[in-house]
Amino acid sequence: MAARDDCAMHMTDSRLPNLLALPLTVLALATSCSSSGEENSPPPTAMGTKTQEITYESNGLTLNGYLAMPADASGKVHAEIDVHEWRGHNDYVRGRPEQLAELGNAAFALDMYGDGKLASHPEDAQAFMQEAMSDAEVTAARFEAAMEVLRAQDGVDPERTAAIGYCMGGAGVLGMARRGADLDAVVSFHGSLGTAEAAAEGAVKSKVLVCTGADDPFVPKDDVDALRAEMNTAKANYEVVEYPGVVHAFTNPGATAKGESFGLPLKYDAEADADSWSRMQALFAETLRE
Repeated sequence: MAARDDCAMHMTDSRLPNLLALPLTVLALATSCSSSGEENSPPPTAMGTKTQEITYESNGLTLNGYLAMPADASGKVHAEIDVHEWRGHNDYVRGRPEQLAELGNAAFALDMYGDGKLASHPEDAQAFMQEAMSDAEVTAARFEAAMEVLRAQDGVDPERTAAIGYCMGGAGVLGMARRGADLDAVVSFHGSLGTAEAAAEGAVKSKVLVCTGADDPFVPKDDVDALRAEMNTAKANYEVVEYPGVVHAFTNPGATAKGESFGLPLKYDAEADADSWSRMQALFAETLRE
């Protein structure tokens, strides 16, 4: 598979996209809020990482995040926020921080919905999303507060931070970049690209990587072209990678079965998954190095 790339150098500002207006299946943002709470620290895993659940809250809502770090790091490590899909904070989203920890990073999987909410049906996912995402300013505040939780962890370098997101989570981290969030890098995996308010020139502080399926009906070509035009106008530093023949949710091994169950165009693609993850690592090596 030959991926298509586009790069441009510039910067931007903006607000989170109107996530509630997105199609049903393109729902997948997770954010988090601050305030430290209970911590449960299991022993290091066999992979050389240590993990812990961190209970915290925002505006009275109890949230449960999942932190993974190298078991034996020398010096401070950089930090990544992992923003989950519309189904919520499930086992899949927890696997990514573990992978990042194995690479020598600290990573925190956020919980957008709180109270242990997980969606097994698209209708539930939409309801949870609408409840959590009705106010874009609240969403952004939760994300920023979650970054404070991660940055405050022992062994984390708060000056080297990034965010990754899947599906609606990709839309969320891209929205934070549009707002000018203090992040070195942002990566959107098959995320929605539309926005209610385009990024303003000079506000984007992050280097942005967008990986999308060229045949994803939830991220149409017009949206990809519009994003490129927006990022060029905003003078952002960005790259867009399109994978021919690839549809929505291509990084999730469980996507194919879910798509078949609900009659949705979801399908895992191992090659696109591996390539996008490799590109993410290259971006982190470039932007988060000391």
